[in-house]
Amino acid sequence: MKLLYSIHKYDVFMFTWLINARMHVHLTKAGRYLSKTGDGQLYLVITGLLYWSEGWESPFLQAVLLGFSIERPIYFVLKNGLKRNRPQAALQNFRSIITPSDKFSFPSGHTSAAFMMATLLGYYLPPLMILLYCWATLVAFSRVVLGVHFPTDTLVGAILGISTALFSLGQIVI
Repeated sequence: MKLLYSIHKYDVFMFTWLINARMHVHLTKAGRYLSKTGDGQLYLVITGLLYWSEGWESPFLQAVLLGFSIERPIYFVLKNGLKRNRPQAALQNFRSIITPSDKFSFPSGHTSAAFMMATLLGYYLPPLMILLYCWATLVAFSRVVLGVHFPTDTLVGAILGISTALFSLGQIVI
């Protein structure tokens, strides 16, 4: 229990430090935009285009479908099982910039999906891997700056996304 308290205390400290950065209006606008890129529509467009061009035979499409079919249930079980309050509910006198789609914060679903897609796309498009991981990291950062996640929510989201991507790649015959 003492370890969880220490982690939470550190998490609140890091969150407060990062939130102070959001006072810059351009950072907040960029955060909103970056967060929207992780909403899911982009993933649907990418997978739809792949299906249209390559059909079900696309190893990338198979990896994405398998990845999301594993990642989403784990994400929902963790989020609804652990029930960690979002910063607005956990901290007095704090208001997030955006309204989250659900009540709980751990892990970050936006971050998990972004890192899963970055890992899968990076595997099939290696020259873009660094750029893709930069994008996923910025999605995670935006979720904290917008006030809807603590840093550890995004850290665990990144781990979940990368892990499910690597697992799904291992299951697909390339």
